[in-house]
Amino acid sequence: MRQPIKLVIKKGDVHKDSTNLIYIQYCFSSQKRVLLSTDISIPANYWNKKTGSILASLPTQYGDLKSFDADLREKLRRAGQIVDNALHDNTDPVRFLKRYFKDGDVQYEQHVDYNKNINDVFYQIDLYINGKIGMVKDNTISTMRQMKNHLKAYQRYKRIKFTFDSFGLDFYQRFVKFLTYDIPVLRRNKPTKGLRINTIGKTIKNFKSFLKDRMARKIIPYTDLSYFKYMEEEIDAVYLDWKELSIIYHLDLSKRAYLVKYRDLLVLACLTGFRYSDFTNLNTSVLRNGLLHVVQLKTGGTVIAPLQEDARKILIDKYNLQLPKISEANFNNYIKEVVRLAGIIQPVAITHKKGNKLEEEIRPKFAWVSSHTGRRSFCTNEFLAGTPSDLIMAISGHKSEKGFRRYIKADQLQKATLVKKLWDTRPSL
Repeated sequence: MRQPIKLVIKKGDVHKDSTNLIYIQYCFSSQKRVLLSTDISIPANYWNKKTGSILASLPTQYGDLKSFDADLREKLRRAGQIVDNALHDNTDPVRFLKRYFKDGDVQYEQHVDYNKNINDVFYQIDLYINGKIGMVKDNTISTMRQMKNHLKAYQRYKRIKFTFDSFGLDFYQRFVKFLTYDIPVLRRNKPTKGLRINTIGKTIKNFKSFLKDRMARKIIPYTDLSYFKYMEEEIDAVYLDWKELSIIYHLDLSKRAYLVKYRDLLVLACLTGFRYSDFTNLNTSVLRNGLLHVVQLKTGGTVIAPLQEDARKILIDKYNLQLPKISEANFNNYIKEVVRLAGIIQPVAITHKKGNKLEEEIRPKFAWVSSHTGRRSFCTNEFLAGTPSDLIMAISGHKSEKGFRRYIKADQLQKATLVKKLWDTRPSL
């Protein structure tokens, strides 16, 4: 589901000093939306559209990064609180937000009385989420807000007002069923119903964590939550094998020069194993003695990785550690075109569970390629080449063997061939 409130930059709205204003965007519906100025401006190429945050590489001449982040988080929290109060009072949230979102105006707080709202489920969720801001990653905050939106959608569906007494075993079973079959979502620009298993699992996980937190704070009485099981399924996604990657690397794009930077970044992703948020932010500060020292945006952990020769040619020889700044949406769109031009068009079936049934979708392989394909390709190709798993994980940054194994997308024949290759190196009895 689309996030209704977030930080954005309008790239066409450039000031004389080449900076762009950061806005808070709130979308109540496709017809009703509002942009609110945060009074903070930076160059657009230092903005991470995916996470809605300023890049750590922002030069100090544009301002203090920590101050900007704190100010933006507070304004985003304030805007979210105003919207929630408006919705709680059945007031037009767009008009309410325009009226009360300005410095020093706290009249909207008259609509909030903690003592009256202590048993209000969604008010407590807001307190819980706001308390996590600055303590966890922005992506985690987004999944928490997504959990809240899913719960609100279920409340509208049931046409009742939830209380903390509502959340028993029957609620859990019916909520999961609603998320599986009935919740409306927009997937690939087509309205449909039902979420993926892993999205449902994250929703249940975050909701259970919220309830446990409220219990620990003695806000609500203890309740047995052992029946709140969060499910997950192994994601069946494609990877590019070494032969396909070679074709893409040597692909003649002279007649489509606009695709060159997307091809280069895709190949770089497949050769480094970094997430999109990490490999697109590589710069001269991360290269030390020929090794990349990368702080992963998602986990905060540091990985130290060598560079393969072809990766060095792209990252250093061609771009001098100044990679093109592109949005992830454009990256996902144009790499599909690159892979299609490389002739990687064989049909691939991907299956997802919906309830207790499997649903299969068949598309050409290039249509399944995305920003995460690079990371999967790196892990799988290194695994098939015989690189020990612990060494691959040291570069990819995976913390657990279980999480790493999900990235190995070699089919059964390839794995059997790999085992045979290992056996052939052993002495006979």
